[in-house]
Amino acid sequence: MAWRNGCEEVAQSKPLFLTIYTVVIIGIVVSFFYVFSAIYSSNNLLSSPSTVSSFSHDDQLPRDQTFNISQPEVINVPPPSLGPQHVLTKSILDVPPLDQKMPSLETFRLTKELVQKRVKDNVIIVTFGNYAFMDFILTWVKQLTDLEVTNFLVGAMDTKLLEALYWKGVPVFDMGSHMSTVDVGWGSPTFHKMGREKVILIDSILPFGYELLMCDTDMVWLKNPLPYLARYPEADVLTSSDQLIPTVVDDSLEVWNEVSGAYNIGIFHWRPTESSKKLAKQWKEMLLADDKIWDQNGFNDILHKNLGPSVGDDSGLVYAFDGNLKLGILPASIFCSGHTYFVQAMYQQLGLKPYAVHTTFQYGGTEGKRHRLREAMLFHDPPEYYNPPGGLLSFKPFIPKSLLLSGEHNVESHFALVNYQIKQIRTALAIASLLNRTLVMPPLWCRIDRLWYPHPGILEGTLTRQPFICPLDHVFEVNVMLKKLPEEEFGPEIDIREYSILDNPSLPLEVKNSWLDVQLCREGTPDCDASNNTTVGGVLKLPKHRNEETFMKLLSPFKGVKVIKFSSVQDAFTGFTDKEREERFRKRVKRYVGIWCCVLDHDPGHIYYDMYWDEKPGWKAIPPQTPEDDHPPW
Repeated sequence: MAWRNGCEEVAQSKPLFLTIYTVVIIGIVVSFFYVFSAIYSSNNLLSSPSTVSSFSHDDQLPRDQTFNISQPEVINVPPPSLGPQHVLTKSILDVPPLDQKMPSLETFRLTKELVQKRVKDNVIIVTFGNYAFMDFILTWVKQLTDLEVTNFLVGAMDTKLLEALYWKGVPVFDMGSHMSTVDVGWGSPTFHKMGREKVILIDSILPFGYELLMCDTDMVWLKNPLPYLARYPEADVLTSSDQLIPTVVDDSLEVWNEVSGAYNIGIFHWRPTESSKKLAKQWKEMLLADDKIWDQNGFNDILHKNLGPSVGDDSGLVYAFDGNLKLGILPASIFCSGHTYFVQAMYQQLGLKPYAVHTTFQYGGTEGKRHRLREAMLFHDPPEYYNPPGGLLSFKPFIPKSLLLSGEHNVESHFALVNYQIKQIRTALAIASLLNRTLVMPPLWCRIDRLWYPHPGILEGTLTRQPFICPLDHVFEVNVMLKKLPEEEFGPEIDIREYSILDNPSLPLEVKNSWLDVQLCREGTPDCDASNNTTVGGVLKLPKHRNEETFMKLLSPFKGVKVIKFSSVQDAFTGFTDKEREERFRKRVKRYVGIWCCVLDHDPGHIYYDMYWDEKPGWKAIPPQTPEDDHPPW
């Protein structure tokens, strides 16, 4: 009744009041629907999976899909709960509209004005590369943006990279290098050219008056480094190093006169002082005058010409170069090399949180670097990487305690341990090839380290634990495993993934929820019948010692399953029925293993791993005894 009386009063009022009443009523109705919609949307958001931000325009959220197959039945279960994920809460990359034209190259010229747009607290962070390293650059950018660090720029050495980064909203500038778009390879003339471009870049930016944190693209940030660098305002240059033995046990700078490793120019910070600008200029002139000098060696040589004394008693800095430049050496425990992070895990043992990891001290080229970062779940891959065609195959390796812990840690016990694992991996590779699945490589245990020079197994003074989970490239040639080999000669391709992929937060729900456990059993025991291809509780019982035909018969119904997990592969597979295919497989996987290096007092000191060591009676872990023996066991 009150509502009707109100309406009658409005009808009898002047037009102005009629308009006001109408607007108020419409506003109430709209507000009601807005609040209802917001509540409904928030409930939906709370019930949906969180997603990691991406740089591409067309990436889609992973859908929670289950597979539909006829008998046998496979159970899909919810994924395990995961720890906190790095998720961007806001967009800090300036992605241009798709209908916008690409600006001219002149727009991307390196100028003080361009740098000034990105500077924060007078600091600019810079990396550079060519198109072959675009995925490394996107990983570098993502790690910084996840840390909400935005004052960075990327130098493009070719126009293909420049355009690709521009359309992803990454702040980029043109280095005018006209570099090849392919991977140039460490140590090549083009690689050294890239090093000179870095020095030219430093010499160009310092006169702008900004602090410069210069980085290689094959490193990632784990923690915002700027507060740490600001702790040393007197330093002209702060550099990382190849130091393997800690000189401090906290997060202070290394003790400069105890550092024996080379200064590494993959991560270093420059302040625009007269001494640092003088250093950059002389370093550039040195490299341009002699193209045989490696940029890092030149940097070390020029600093060590005049090194010492310390700058005060407790600054952590040292006078270097011209006697005026103040140098600090970043602690290798938290500004990590590929050895202090992936092998020693020095930061863990000292109870520290790392700022960065640089993929040095590794093998297998660029592919080895990617694989190491992927093992540590630090690499940014597109969604399809985690959901390969044909699905994934994993297995739980079995290692006797005696092989891990008994006896001395030496060459013989190391090879006994690794060979035991190689044999299982060989079987898993065969099964993956047979089922056309991507093999999840297991974590690999080693008892001794791998280096380029003779050593006693573990370098004295380092924190390397024995045994330790070693990077895959310590034993396997990751670059060969990922190389496209002709199928007519080497059989079907066998793709691989890192051991941590099933724990990666980026793994799509449709992969997490679609699995089958395969348990090996002894034929004749209950529920272990090669003719019975049913499953109970998501578990398939598979008799041991099966050949190609039995594997295909029992596992072909599960082609739609995303992940097949073997409880073990020992004694699982007796071999291919097609002997020609088996011969091609053998030819392929023989190339997958590399060398261990290096024994003391012997030249050459390396020892070849052998994928089929168990087929050679009397096989021993010894280096080649003659020059004619110095070749892979193919």
